[in-house]
Amino acid sequence: MRSVALRLFVIGILLSAKPALAFSQEPPAKHPRGASSALEPVYAPLAEQIVSDFQLTEKNGIGIDLGSGPGNLIVELCRRTKHMHWINADIDSSVFLGFMNKAHEAGFDGRVSAMHADATALPFRDSYADIIVSRGSFQFWDDLRAAFAEIYRVLKPGGAAFIGRGFPDNLPLELAAKIRERQREGGFVPEYDVDETARQLKDMAESLKIAGYKIRIPKPAGGDGVNYGIWIEFHKSASK
Repeated sequence: MRSVALRLFVIGILLSAKPALAFSQEPPAKHPRGASSALEPVYAPLAEQIVSDFQLTEKNGIGIDLGSGPGNLIVELCRRTKHMHWINADIDSSVFLGFMNKAHEAGFDGRVSAMHADATALPFRDSYADIIVSRGSFQFWDDLRAAFAEIYRVLKPGGAAFIGRGFPDNLPLELAAKIRERQREGGFVPEYDVDETARQLKDMAESLKIAGYKIRIPKPAGGDGVNYGIWIEFHKSASK
């Protein structure tokens, strides 16, 4: 029964999407799925921050999570929003059955969909989504500028994007340190230069003439030894 529901959800999205595109077949192994258990405590605080920052509690609209994988963030976003419909847009379609089962068990049938998608060629029509989010995916996109151009295209006028990697501002420092320790024990510690990534995101946003973007680098008091990651937030002009 759930497999039928999944097909119906995907068909519903296809009806509102632009014509079919050629998707790149990036190997799913490139994405560190095995590290997801260590990151489990991140998703509830991140969803709380997103819903608060973008005032989504009572909003009626469409949200897309790019590279959502097993959909942990989407489930937490569903818990905190009453009317939003959330789409798991991922290049690895093998994760969709587990995601739909997870959403079903949480009681969110009818509020989620899944769509096979390459971030650089999104299968959605122009001005489709109210918000697009992504955690821990953009570093795997083959063409960062093309992906952000697609995100901007798909956003509705007045819509917002929140894309990044790492932790939200509201994750307690002690918990953040424990997560990084668990990652080290599991053999996966993300190592990257936050300042260099900020420069890359800044150059990308300015090349696309995205006005009013914000580079957000969480730095909690006493957290100098813990990498909280980096995020970019921007809004599509309501006049577009």
